[in-house]
Amino acid sequence: MTATFRLSSFVLAAALLAACSTTDSRIRDKQVVFDQLPPQAQQQIRAGQVDLGFTPDMVEMALGKPDHVYSRTAVEGSTEVWGYRDSGPQFSFGIGGVGVTTGGDGPDDKVRVIFANGVVASIERNEAK
Repeated sequence: MTATFRLSSFVLAAALLAACSTTDSRIRDKQVVFDQLPPQAQQQIRAGQVDLGFTPDMVEMALGKPDHVYSRTAVEGSTEVWGYRDSGPQFSFGIGGVGVTTGGDGPDDKVRVIFANGVVASIERNEAK
């Protein structure tokens, strides 16, 4: 193994680890908010679950930052939608080496969290993804 290959491998591994966000790290980033939540909500967040009535901070602690955000307008009013795709790393092999991506490339979300009036009003899950 050459020194250049080892250095490149180390840099790639460090970049992947730095980009990873865990539930614990997201909770630490919003520790004051987390500490003020009821025990049941804390337990759900630690388990990576969201529920109706959660605030954007609570959802971000549980699921991380959304892959995309958009708004919907309907007769009932406007909502904000946070879309989450499958976020597990995917590896591909081909000409020129190994590629790494961090999610699906399809238009469908695995989870959509819909906010109305600043709290989760609906959660949509695509179990097929």
